[in-house]
Amino acid sequence: MPNTTAAASPRGFDLTSTAFLIVAFLTGIAGALQTPTLSLFLTNEVHVRPAMVGFFFTGSAIIGILVSQFLAGRSDRQGDRKHLIVFCCLLGVFACILFAWNRSYFVLLFVGVFLSSFGSTANPQMFALAREHADKTGREAVMFSSILRAQVSLAWVIGPPLAYALAMGFGFTVMYLSAAVAFVVCGAMVWMFLPSMRKTPAATARHLEAPRTNRRDALLLFIICTLMWGTNSLYIINMPLFIINELHLPEKLAGMMMGTAAGLEIPTMLIAGYYAKRFGKRFLMRIAVVAGLFFYIGMLTVHTPALLLAMQALNAIYIGILAGIGMLYFQDLMPGQAGAATTLYTNTTRVGWIIAGSLAGVVAEIWSYHAVFWIALAMCVFTSVGLLRIKDV
Repeated sequence: MPNTTAAASPRGFDLTSTAFLIVAFLTGIAGALQTPTLSLFLTNEVHVRPAMVGFFFTGSAIIGILVSQFLAGRSDRQGDRKHLIVFCCLLGVFACILFAWNRSYFVLLFVGVFLSSFGSTANPQMFALAREHADKTGREAVMFSSILRAQVSLAWVIGPPLAYALAMGFGFTVMYLSAAVAFVVCGAMVWMFLPSMRKTPAATARHLEAPRTNRRDALLLFIICTLMWGTNSLYIINMPLFIINELHLPEKLAGMMMGTAAGLEIPTMLIAGYYAKRFGKRFLMRIAVVAGLFFYIGMLTVHTPALLLAMQALNAIYIGILAGIGMLYFQDLMPGQAGAATTLYTNTTRVGWIIAGSLAGVVAEIWSYHAVFWIALAMCVFTSVGLLRIKDV
C-alpha cells in the first residue's frame, strides 16, 4: 500500500506542475496582448495627447496597487487562493470586453482599469500559490519559480508581435477579445487543475511575526525593483512611439524588439535561477543593473534596426534577472507571507508604471521621445547605488 501511494504522488504532482506552467503562460499572454500596444491604442483609437497617455499609465498603476494590496492581505489571511485567481480571471475578461468596444478615455481609465487590475493580480496570486505548493511538496522553490517566470517570458515572445499583428491587421477589438479568450482558458485551467490551499488563521498569525527584522531591506529592495521596473516601463511606453514617430521605422519593429527581448529572457531566468544559490541574489541583481546601464546608453546612441534588435540581449539580462530573482528576493526577506511578498514585488512594477507614466508623456511632449531614455539611464544609476546597501540572501 505505501508503494502505491509513493508511485501515485509524483504523477499527481507532475500534472499540477504542468498546470502551473500553462497558467503562467496564459496570464502572461493576457498581459502581453494588451500592454505593448496600449500607448498606440490610446493615441490612435482614443485620440489623446502624449501627456494623457502617460497619465493613463499612472492612474492605472495607482488603481492596480490599491486592488492588489487589498487582495494580497486577504489572500494570506483567509480563503482559498485558487478561488481568488478564478475570480480575477473573470474580471479580466470583463475588462478586455470593455476595452474592445469602448473608446471613452475616462470610462477606460476608471472602470476598465479597475477591472483589469483584478485580472493582472491573477499572475502574482498564481506565483504565491506556486510558492506555497513548492514549499508543501518539498520542491526546490527557486528553480520552480524561475521556470514559471520563463513561461511568462515565453508568452512575451509570442504576445507583442501577435498583438501588433492583430491590432494592425484586424483592429484593436479583435486584439482585446483575444486577450479575453486567454483569461477564460486560464480561469478554467485554474479551476480544474491547480491545488486548493485554505488558510489556517493560527498558522498565519504565527508566520506574520517573522519578517519584521527584514523590513529595512524589504523597503530598500522595493525601491530598487521599482526603479528597475520604472526604466522598463519608460521603455515600453516610449519605445513604440520613438520607433515610429522619430526614427520613422516600421511599426512591426517595436513588436519584434519586445518579442526578441522576451525570448532571450527565458535562458537568462533559468541560468539566474540555477546560479542564485552559488552567487547570491544581490550579485545577480548587480549584473542586471550593469546590463541595464549599457542598454539605455545604447538606446540613446543606436538607431538602426539590426543594432536595436541586437541590444535586446542586454535588455533581456536586465529584465530577465529582475523578473526571475526579484520576486524570490522578496519572498526570502518575508518568510511566511508568500502572497504579501509576491504582491509587494508585483507592485514595484505598478509604482514603476506610476513613475514612468508621469514622466514619459510630459518629457516626450516638452522635449522628445529620445529624451525619455536619459531619464531611464539616470534611474539605472540610482539603482546601482541602492544595490550597494542591501544585504544578500
